[in-house]
Order: sequence, then C-alpha cells, then structure tokens
Amino acid sequence: MSNIILFNKTSFLMSAPSIKQSPTDEGKEVAFAGRSNAGKSSVINTLTDNKKLARTSKTPGRTQLLNFFSLSEDRRLVDLPGYGFAKVPTIIKRNWDRKLAEYLQERQSLVGVVILMDIRHPLQKYDWQIIRWASESKMPVHLLLTKSDKLKRGAINNVLLSVKEELAKEKLSASFTIQAFSSIKKFGLDELKQKLTIWFN
Repeated sequence: MSNIILFNKTSFLMSAPSIKQSPTDEGKEVAFAGRSNAGKSSVINTLTDNKKLARTSKTPGRTQLLNFFSLSEDRRLVDLPGYGFAKVPTIIKRNWDRKLAEYLQERQSLVGVVILMDIRHPLQKYDWQIIRWASESKMPVHLLLTKSDKLKRGAINNVLLSVKEELAKEKLSASFTIQAFSSIKKFGLDELKQKLTIWFN
C-alpha cells in the first residue's frame, strides 16, 4: 500500500442500497456524512478534482444510496445518505437513518468519518447523533465546516473556537479534529487531504 494518495485518480466504484450490497468489507474506508444541504458531493468533487464524480443537486436529499469511490485497490471514499433536511416522507427518512446507523456500526473497514456542517449552522441535532456515536465507538472524526467562503476570516475563527468549546463541554472520548473548508475557493483542501492520508496510512 503506497503512502502517497492520488486523489485525482479516484473513480466511481458503485452505489449500494444497503450495507449488504456494498463492496467487500476489506481494506480501508473513510465516510462522508452530513445534512443534505452541507455540500458533501461538492467536497468530494473538489477533493478529487473531478466536478462530475459525485452527483450534485440543487435539491438537497437526493443521495439515498451508499456511494463508493475507489482511491486504490484497498482504499475507498463513501458518500453516505444525507440526513436531517430533505423534504421527503417520514418513512423514507427513517429508512435513510437506518442505513446510516447500520453502515456506521457494522462496517469493519471504516477508519474515520468526515462530518460536514455548513459553517453558518454547525452542530445541529443529527450532527450530534453521529458525533456521540463516534465517541462511543472510539471512531476518529474530522469536522469539516463547509461553505466558509460565506464568512470573513474573523467570523470563521469564531465559529471554529465555538465548536471546539461545545465539543469540550461534552467530554467526548473520540479523536476529533476540525477545519474550515470552501469548495468554491478550495480553501482548506490541502488540510483535508493530509487528514485523509493519515487515516488511510
């Protein structure tokens, strides 16, 4: 396994309706989780320098499947179903929540979770659910505050400090790191790549 990861060589692997139809549970995976309007697809496309890799939509909540992308033979990125925002029937939301929980709890190859949050609305109810699950499972988490181009530098630093303080209050046991990110300006891209490279290696 090479220590160098060529993110721009990432390719779409498959979509799966559930963990049972997912790729063989081997190697290493990093999952991207977040509210349906947090910009997961845009982040993955920016990370891989491929605007067409992950499907973006003006309608939040379109990602209903587990979408797997191959970095190498034994490394994968996973775009999880968005949560907490989509205007869809309750029964479908429950199905998404079940898929999400099943994947996070049962996937043995999962080495870290990137939780995306709009920097203007961090730490919503569903974000806390995944953060607490990660803490209980001792799963490393990288909090990515997206759409940071919407704020000025001082405001960005204030939000970063506020989120760190909220996490500290909870006395969480997982390993948490945090950064600001902008898909439009590619702000924070190198930092994200470094974090993923550490997890994969």
